[in-house]
Amino acid sequence: MQPPQASHVFALPKNLLDSLTPRNLVNKPRTRTPSPEPALAVVSSGQRACNICLGTTFNDVDEQRIHFKSDWHRYNVKMRMSGGSVVTESAFGQLVEGLEDSLSGSASSSDDDDDSDDAVNTLVKRTGRLSTRSSSPESSPRSPLVPIIWFHSPPSTQIGVYRTIFPLQTETKDYVRELADLQAQKPGGRTWAMFMVAGGHFAGAVVRVSRDPDEDDEPAGKSKKQRKPKPDTEVLLHKTFHRYTTRRKQGGSQSVNDNAKGPAKSAGAQLRRYGEQALREDIRNLLADWADDIHDCERIWIRASTSNRRIFFDYEDAVIQKGDERLRTFPFPTRRPTQSEIARCIVELTRVKVSHFTEDQLRDQDEAYLASLPKPKPKPKPMPTPAAPPPSREKLKEKWSRLVEMVNKGRLDALKVFWEPSIHPIPEWVGEKVTTILQLAARGGQAEVVHWLLEEACADPTVNIGPGPNEDVDENGSDGGREGAAVISKAGATSRTAYDLAKSKAVRDIFRRCAASHLDWWDWLGAGHVPSVLSQDMEEEQEQKKKVRRKGLKDKLKEREAKEKEREKEQPVEQPARVKLVKDQASDGGPRRLGGSSGSAEAASGLTPEMRMKLERERRARAAETRLRALGGK
Repeated sequence: MQPPQASHVFALPKNLLDSLTPRNLVNKPRTRTPSPEPALAVVSSGQRACNICLGTTFNDVDEQRIHFKSDWHRYNVKMRMSGGSVVTESAFGQLVEGLEDSLSGSASSSDDDDDSDDAVNTLVKRTGRLSTRSSSPESSPRSPLVPIIWFHSPPSTQIGVYRTIFPLQTETKDYVRELADLQAQKPGGRTWAMFMVAGGHFAGAVVRVSRDPDEDDEPAGKSKKQRKPKPDTEVLLHKTFHRYTTRRKQGGSQSVNDNAKGPAKSAGAQLRRYGEQALREDIRNLLADWADDIHDCERIWIRASTSNRRIFFDYEDAVIQKGDERLRTFPFPTRRPTQSEIARCIVELTRVKVSHFTEDQLRDQDEAYLASLPKPKPKPKPMPTPAAPPPSREKLKEKWSRLVEMVNKGRLDALKVFWEPSIHPIPEWVGEKVTTILQLAARGGQAEVVHWLLEEACADPTVNIGPGPNEDVDENGSDGGREGAAVISKAGATSRTAYDLAKSKAVRDIFRRCAASHLDWWDWLGAGHVPSVLSQDMEEEQEQKKKVRRKGLKDKLKEREAKEKEREKEQPVEQPARVKLVKDQASDGGPRRLGGSSGSAEAASGLTPEMRMKLERERRARAAETRLRALGGK
């Protein structure tokens, strides 16, 4: 049975449902024997024929020319060039009628070129899309997931339904059963909620997509006038509004622009931010008003960008929860959110798609589709990796010289990249007087490198070395640094570890802290020569003692300053008399030499250093005046 031209997905005939089969269960591989090309119709010597249009014959040249210019011939030529199958003239007429019906309901038009108005080109493109839709992508695991599920009804009818109408996680074998369940009538009918928001425009509606069985059973009444059949869909609630949120010809909302480039300070930006906030509040208030109707809806369709979808979910007491099983997105492109666009989307979702292909044509389409899929590349066989040749002496020297330079200069980041757990002890030909990298870092005072080697690289702190040829070790086992830097073994030889080589307290404290944190890793206190551990509590206690000591010193300093201030207050009482006495003595004797009289030393005794300097300056000034007067007298 063939469905009507505009079949409703919730009102399919029962006999059609019983004959449906999912497309992937029909197109099974078949064995085909090569067959010769169909022979053309044998024509008499006086007739002309078209080799493309199934051997159509003509009586004269004019009739043949008219045929070559016809849309039917042009369509068959383009289908043959694209690998499709030609059709008869009657079949072409049916295709043209179906094309005109589909174009009459479209709200969009384009005048870009003349080819878009050509029915042949449009029909060829549409046939190619139908072939792609009618193919069976589920028959191959490599094929993408298509939005339409196709069903086959023998002998040559296919219907397509959008996948999002069915429940989530529906298996392929259960689509026919789910489609039959959609035909069951529910009290009050099936309702959908549809919302669109983009560019500051919002459109929302609650739609009844199936009829209410109680309304169909109502008596016609006394009136003999026949009632008009109610439509399959009915808009119960609808609302549209607009806010200024997007700058014209710029694209993107103001919040997206602020997140990308920082908040703008123009007046227009302030208006757009206010528009976004007002749009969000308007939508949420509308959802609250429609909460009861949305709760009873079977599907909730939302068209919104990632940022705009937060309007529906991310707030307290949201009507729609984020993980709701009823949530769907529109599986096709949509235009600006308007009431007419919602009506178009309702029709697109609820109307089944119909095509007419025989089973042989469907199999051919499937085979062509599978052949067009990219074949998986064979995995390359793993090639045996040849053994790396042993490094040369020059490369080893370069490696160790770089490693020693990193440690001595404290380049920890470079050392982490260059580090290998299997690094051997430092060879003798490197010229260093230590054995391990840890000893080298401790001797150089690189605290960060020492900490990383002990904590992350787990370097051994118990490795010891003897004194070098140029290192003097005294009888007490000291290397000229701190006491106890060397430990004398029972045999009398001197041995030193990384801790002994550390010349700064900061590096030695790192050893003591690691010993406290990881006491079971090494023999820190024995073979490692670490005198004691340093825990966090011990450091806090030492810091507290330092604070007490600093406070005592500050108190003593304040007491000393207070005593000096008291002493200074007592001294100025006697100093003015002494200064005046010195001035009188200097003025009585007349001109004197630089340095003053013999009694000047006695007069300056008991003065402060500042007063002595002032007195010396006065003496020098008087001596200079005396010399100037003497020169003027001559």
